[in-house]
Amino acid sequence: MDSINIKGLEVFAHHGVYREENVLGQKFVVDVSMQVSTQEAGRSDDIRKSVNYGSVCDGIQKVMKNRNYKLIETVAEEIADMILLTYDDVRGVNVTVKKPWAPVMVHVDTVSVSISRKKHTAYLGLGSNIGDRESYLDMAIDELNKDKYTKVTRVSDFIETEPYGGVEQDDFLNGCLEIETLRTPEELLRLVNGIEKAAGRERLIHWGPRTLDIDILLYDDVVYDSEDLHIPHVEMHKREFVLEPLSMIAGYKRHPLLGKTISELRAGLDKQ
Repeated sequence: MDSINIKGLEVFAHHGVYREENVLGQKFVVDVSMQVSTQEAGRSDDIRKSVNYGSVCDGIQKVMKNRNYKLIETVAEEIADMILLTYDDVRGVNVTVKKPWAPVMVHVDTVSVSISRKKHTAYLGLGSNIGDRESYLDMAIDELNKDKYTKVTRVSDFIETEPYGGVEQDDFLNGCLEIETLRTPEELLRLVNGIEKAAGRERLIHWGPRTLDIDILLYDDVVYDSEDLHIPHVEMHKREFVLEPLSMIAGYKRHPLLGKTISELRAGLDKQ
């Protein structure tokens, strides 16, 4: 992808662990590289189709001057968040914050922190079979959109499905979402678990009835395993109540391990 780069932006600000740094202030130097397609802007010569780097510089200065931080790590994160949340066309950003006058007891030219952050596309599965099922699914969408770092970009139809797993219970209402998020997989898991808890979800019976169930199905093309989270979801390719709504919004999406698209996986269930 193309990039728009800002190098050597000097900002006088008040960040540091020591009181003198917060009171007297010092110079910081910021480098930014934004991953964005410049082709349309380049061919049209229209600034409205590009990212205005002057506005980005103003935004960086506001981030660094409006609040004092102890760590330049935090300054870098705040700059990255500002750019990614403000400019829809920017898909990723590299940020370096340099501190030329770092108060250490040896000579150094500069101390710096460099980070890379980007927007991620994830797919979630929703389900409910207790109470007002549709209201619980709508609540999940609303709560995800309330999160600063997450935006729901596509929603499937909701479908009625029979229970999975052999536990006798009422039928489910299921759906799938596409989201754009700055959160890591583990951060996203904590977010959706919090939404489930707010809906009164209790994990009493495996595959049992629930007010709201939110599963992380896919996250970019990442293969990720931890004690609490497995991506892609280990059972998704077997479940019609996942593949049916997911194929409505991401039939073209390819399973990163099986190599088949969601539509192909869905068609495979019919053959079985």
